[in-house]
Amino acid sequence: MSATDVETPTGLTSAEVAQRVADGRTNAFTQQSSRSVASIIRANVLTLFNGIIAACFLVLLLLGRWQDALFGISAIANTVIGSVQEFRAKAALDKLALMHAPRARVRRDAEVSEVAVADVVLDDVLVLRAGDQVPADARVAASAHLQLDESMLTGESDAVDKVPGDEVLSGSVVIAGEGEAVVVRVGADSFANKLAAEAKKFSLVASELRSSIDKVLRVVSWIVGPIALLVFNAQIFVFGGWEKAFESGDWRQAAVNTIAALVAMIPLGLVLMTSIAFAVGAVKLARQQVLVQELAAVEGLARVDLICLDKTGTLTEGSIVFDAEHPLAPDAAPAGWRSALAWYGSEPDANATARCLAEPYDAAPSTPPVSRIPFSSARKWSAVAFAEGTDAAGSWVLGGPEMVFPDDRLAGESRALAASGLRTLVLAHSAAPLDEESESLPAALEPVALLTFRERIRSDAAETLAYFAEQGVEVRIISGDNPDTVAAIARTVGLDATTGFDARQLPEDPAELAEVLSQHLVFGRVTPQQKKAIVVALKQAGHTVAMTGDGVNDALAIKEADIGIAMESGAAATKAVARIVLLDGRFSHLPRVVAEGRQVIANIERVSMLFLTKTVYATGLAVLFGAFVLEFPFLPRQLSVIDGLTIGIPAFFLALMPNARRYVPGFLRRSLSFAIPTGAVVAIALFVYSWLATQAGIGQDELRTGSTLLLTIIGLWVLTVLSRPIDGWKILIIGSMMLGLIVVYSVPLVTEFLVFVDPSIVTAALVLVVSVVSIAAIEVIRFFHLRYVRRTARFDPSTEP
Repeated sequence: MSATDVETPTGLTSAEVAQRVADGRTNAFTQQSSRSVASIIRANVLTLFNGIIAACFLVLLLLGRWQDALFGISAIANTVIGSVQEFRAKAALDKLALMHAPRARVRRDAEVSEVAVADVVLDDVLVLRAGDQVPADARVAASAHLQLDESMLTGESDAVDKVPGDEVLSGSVVIAGEGEAVVVRVGADSFANKLAAEAKKFSLVASELRSSIDKVLRVVSWIVGPIALLVFNAQIFVFGGWEKAFESGDWRQAAVNTIAALVAMIPLGLVLMTSIAFAVGAVKLARQQVLVQELAAVEGLARVDLICLDKTGTLTEGSIVFDAEHPLAPDAAPAGWRSALAWYGSEPDANATARCLAEPYDAAPSTPPVSRIPFSSARKWSAVAFAEGTDAAGSWVLGGPEMVFPDDRLAGESRALAASGLRTLVLAHSAAPLDEESESLPAALEPVALLTFRERIRSDAAETLAYFAEQGVEVRIISGDNPDTVAAIARTVGLDATTGFDARQLPEDPAELAEVLSQHLVFGRVTPQQKKAIVVALKQAGHTVAMTGDGVNDALAIKEADIGIAMESGAAATKAVARIVLLDGRFSHLPRVVAEGRQVIANIERVSMLFLTKTVYATGLAVLFGAFVLEFPFLPRQLSVIDGLTIGIPAFFLALMPNARRYVPGFLRRSLSFAIPTGAVVAIALFVYSWLATQAGIGQDELRTGSTLLLTIIGLWVLTVLSRPIDGWKILIIGSMMLGLIVVYSVPLVTEFLVFVDPSIVTAALVLVVSVVSIAAIEVIRFFHLRYVRRTARFDPSTEP
């Protein structure tokens, strides 16, 4: 191999490398594998509701009521737990990403060494060999039959010859020969990284859970101020009006009562549970070699109803194997044709297709060839000649049938084989010598045999596609290869695709494109821009779209999809824009990702009804007690303990339990359809009890004790209703909460701290009667709620929350 057009054939010196590193001319380009530390801290600490909680906490400390500031400690714990969980998830994901960092081979100080891809510098001499992935944009300086697979860039799997002066882009793969190339663009300037940087400008993955919770928080943020004024004014008048309350100091208790009402309205725990569920799901998937680059993507794939698959690297492994030989004239075939095939398979410079011949044909000629013409992607054939008198005498040509025989004499046979998804080559023979200088076909060629090759299908592809079909997820195959070949492979993995649609005939209008996409499953000759247009059209048609792929040519579509999924073997740009990366390239992980997402959605929907019920009844209580000028029936410390035992702690475990319920849109609507009427029942029950207790002359401490007991009973019942069916761990969770509440109401030290007193007969009777009526009303609400859910989910029992 001669190095032409190379100014420094020995490569850079150590001093030159150091100078470029100092100047920042390196291939370093940081791709965030997960959320940054700063974003995690901002998301968990700098929130509007943390601000409200912090203000209330400080007010109580200034008033000397530290006992009622327990919710502040709880809020701090929530923030710490949420941050720690996400930090742990980030550490696990970053570790996996680091383990899969690639390396590059460079020539420096006249020696070849391996360095990290990030350590490649401008003007480095890359040493490229078969199997290498080009780490940075470079210009070929020397080539010995160097061939690159640029399917990462174009989607087409045909090899491309590279000669000195040609440019190679990062992401392409050397499949034959060897060469050297001088790096011309590094880091953010390289082709792949420019694409990645452009794609990363897109917003966060769409999350129904996150957007629904944000809607609730926005509503609460709008009403919390007016309600605070209403409640505080009412509590002031309970203590005799503004003048009297400030003279007597009772305004302090009015402020405490107001804070109790406000804190109960804020569903802080719901935000925490969602973050924890996402983080735990991401860590569980990381253990199975699935890198989740954004936590909400765990939920996202569970919402997908259509998945677009690239053929190469997704359905197939990207490699080919020998299929069969088809002699064209067995009785008249020249001697030694199988020996010629054995030589093609064992040739050192053999490309990927020719290497497949080494196993079935192992008896190569005993004498070396007298001349040869190497394979070229432009002419799509190679040739070799052996001397007369040897066991493979004559000239042998191996290549594409239509290129070796332009007269299409083999069109019928070769097209029939290609239509079955097989790649076809022809072996031809001639007694004429080879002309190495003109690199032309020898005269009087006669076809000897057709050879078929097939792409290696991923062993898990058929099973995974069957899973998606069972789950009602539609599939579209979009590839840069021949439509008939792609359709044949699609049939191999179980898709009902009689033919493939040639993307060169696709309309540009999105509506017309969507119509074509609804009628066909397989598309070939698809350009990167068309892949993106297909995803856009499907989204506009109302689908939630996932896109898988491994090439740079897939990156535009992957970043446009609702959920982008990349293979670890794929291009850096593609992995950078994907939400999920399959680190071991196993397509069979996708069902597990779907199951994890469904668990998150189903469990968060369950616990959201607990938290939203509390928000509704807390808001109702604030409005009712403010409007009717009644003293708020709880101390903040009482609400903190009861909420923790009936909502917070059980919700933590319920959010992480197995749950295979199918995803159905409308999470917030279904949650509120239970939470609003149930919360209204709870608020009315507490209001009625407080009004009756006040009319019966029951004292302040006993009234609060009765209110807390009533809320405890109703809260436990709501927890039980939403946990049905009660089995396994749910029995332990609910039982533990009941034991905790027994401790709260029976241990003297705890009852003294919570200002509980023994209830009188009147209080006990009121609590019992109001509890029974409330429980009956909640059962009725749940009955109609389940009917509503089943009706909106087309009576699918697997969708029951």
